[in-house]
Amino acid sequence: METPSTQKSLHILPRVGLHWVGDGFPVHSLFGAASFTPTISPFLMLDYAGPAPFTPTTAKRGVGAHPHKGFETITIVYQGEVEHRDSVGNHGTIGPGDVQWMTAASGILHEEFHSRAFAKRGGVLEMVQLWVNLPTKDKKAPPGYQSLLKANIPVVPLENGGSAHIIAGKFEQTSGAAHTFTPINLWDLRLKASTSTLLNLPAGYTTALLVLHGSVDAGDGQTLGDATLALVESPNECLNIHAHSDTTLLALNGAPIKEPIAAQGPFVMNTDEELYQAMLEFQNGQMGQL
Repeated sequence: METPSTQKSLHILPRVGLHWVGDGFPVHSLFGAASFTPTISPFLMLDYAGPAPFTPTTAKRGVGAHPHKGFETITIVYQGEVEHRDSVGNHGTIGPGDVQWMTAASGILHEEFHSRAFAKRGGVLEMVQLWVNLPTKDKKAPPGYQSLLKANIPVVPLENGGSAHIIAGKFEQTSGAAHTFTPINLWDLRLKASTSTLLNLPAGYTTALLVLHGSVDAGDGQTLGDATLALVESPNECLNIHAHSDTTLLALNGAPIKEPIAAQGPFVMNTDEELYQAMLEFQNGQMGQL
């Protein structure tokens, strides 16, 4: 039996039906009705694309130039390749194990397409895109871009044979690759079948578990299977995860931002007036050009 410090309650969130982002990303929105609410702060939205097969083509597949302001987007690729270009002059391609961390902040235009090489050969695309809010004081920061390649993301071997890829935050004594504006832990975990892993979590942070492939439970008797996301309710200091099979799991953990959220489309601000101002800035070309 678990000790009281590791007992937790999981709230499994139902997936929102499949929809397309552009013509290259068939996604499920995993936070569902909780998206853009204080319940999941500092996180805003989580889209899971694929796994989806694409036939070879010479056409560009994806989503063309569009704006963002007031938050950050984190794209994690598991299969396939994604090419990014933005109005600040950043350009890059990420593949399996790579992460793109884009800070929209005061405003940016960008586009996301399948890489030309991936589109030409075809194959399976699988990726996650997480939106993370920024506090009021940082919504006016300059936009930025972090290309976090797999080779530069710290990996911590687990005693049971698995591994933890530390995208952001801290795992045990290892710091992650990304710079964050608020405290966020983002861990890409690979767990071995029939093993248990203890995650140490800051008390009071919002914690979510996304199982991409495999099967786990976290101590309350509920099983999380493929493409399933659960919020961990009232987390204390640690969470015991038991993997029934080899599992790929993304753990999200962050300090809530206790500020109003006003969101519409690609803009996330604090008030409706700020949203209106963001729309004007975009229409007036103040977010740059591609």
